[in-house]
Amino acid sequence: LFPSKTATEQQSVVLVKRLLAISVSCITYMRGLFPESSYGTRYLDDLCLKILREDKSCLGSLQIVRWIQGCFDALERQYVSFFAFFLNGTVTELYQFKFKYKKEVPQMDIISNQMNFVNGVCSEDVKQASRLLIRKLYLLMQNLGPLPNDITLTMKLLYYNDVTPKDYQPPGFKEDGSPGDLLFDGDPVNLRVGSVSTGFHLMKVRVTTEKKRMGTVESNLIQKNGPTEISHQGLDCDEEEEEASTKINCLNLAFSQEEVIGPKKKRKVSEPEKLLLEGRK
Repeated sequence: LFPSKTATEQQSVVLVKRLLAISVSCITYMRGLFPESSYGTRYLDDLCLKILREDKSCLGSLQIVRWIQGCFDALERQYVSFFAFFLNGTVTELYQFKFKYKKEVPQMDIISNQMNFVNGVCSEDVKQASRLLIRKLYLLMQNLGPLPNDITLTMKLLYYNDVTPKDYQPPGFKEDGSPGDLLFDGDPVNLRVGSVSTGFHLMKVRVTTEKKRMGTVESNLIQKNGPTEISHQGLDCDEEEEEASTKINCLNLAFSQEEVIGPKKKRKVSEPEKLLLEGRK
């Protein structure tokens, strides 16, 4: 499933793309969004993974695969900062993937007998972190309560403005035309799933869901700022900023955050060209 080494930027981007695809597949499968025919089976150690594939009999899952491929294009160009998908017009569940790109190339310590990097991380540590992230995501999905029957799924991509051309849109996406704020339906709980750093890329995963769906989720996944808080800086904030945030029940996307990106400069955001067709089991 994962590259045996992450010693180069190309190997690193392959790993991050696979992590994203596996994570989205896990979420859509465990939340019952698409039929069994939309998934292939792979194994990660003893864990059976269901991976989305191009199932022409289910237009919804086929659209999701194409959205992910569009995100891959933005990842390869190091443009995308956030990949987020959420359920319903008033958000009932939100999945966030944050990406950072490191400019310094890791250098291997050739004196040491161990596979350690001077300015990076060991490939084995990266694979272990990747396994842990997937396992935690599966565990979380198993412990969340059921979703409503009438749900709609969509995605948004947010970019690093300083490197992304103004006219850039990945395949399958267009400029976002929404007003800027997403209202969360219910009492939101913010959950930190985990992160993986390769020395070239950093990917963090966070889930926001309704408190009543929490079930037996481990308490250490819940962010320190409490179960009813969502950062006022929404998708554009770091953990340090989250802990100092104020209590609100609305999630603001980054393009409405003037205090973060300047009073006249809005964050570039993309949305899918086509709405996702109904694909519930």
